[in-house]
Amino acid sequence: MIIHKTGERYADRRAAGDALAEALAHYRGADVLVLGLPRGGVAVAARVADALDAELDVIAVRKLPSPISEELAIGAVTADGERVLNEGLCSELGISDTYLSAITEVQRGEAVKQEAQFRGHRPPARIGGRIVVLVDDGLATGATMRAALASVQRQAPAHVTVAVPVGSRQACEALGPLADEVICLWKPEPFGAVGRFYEKFARTSDDEVRELLQSTSRVVEPW
Repeated sequence: MIIHKTGERYADRRAAGDALAEALAHYRGADVLVLGLPRGGVAVAARVADALDAELDVIAVRKLPSPISEELAIGAVTADGERVLNEGLCSELGISDTYLSAITEVQRGEAVKQEAQFRGHRPPARIGGRIVVLVDDGLATGATMRAALASVQRQAPAHVTVAVPVGSRQACEALGPLADEVICLWKPEPFGAVGRFYEKFARTSDDEVRELLQSTSRVVEPW
């Protein structure tokens, strides 16, 4: 496996995707689906999909904000309703079931709209029986990736790999028992925010995500 040079930041998400693609080169030629988490993860995933001649699609995951701060996430939910919670934080903050149900429905609705906006009229890619590579631009807490992974696992893939250019050691290790394979090229300590490990980390726009999904080398297969 490639180990990223400690202290050497990625130039941008394209460079990070190229590094990941090299680590995933053994999948080239197989029936691979690369799923990017929006928004920045899709930019990384697009480079991986191109290099592997694989299909590219998106899996929308929304963080669940706490009642005391929108920036403090207590979990995450996917468009198909797969939810993961930070049980310890929910207990510490005294989060009620009523609040959890309400915020889950709101954020799930946002995830559904997001996937529809990104895909347009294309159907979601087939997951069952395939090698699926889940890609994000980095892992801090890993909450959104855990929700995405749970959603994919429910659809009976043949193999699931979580692949990120950089992530906290704790988040990457926590995903180990849940996925068939976890590839994290760089685990800096202390971690902090994902953007610290990129020279350029501008926000990826919705238009950029749509363009990336439409310009991949292979067309997404229908169910």
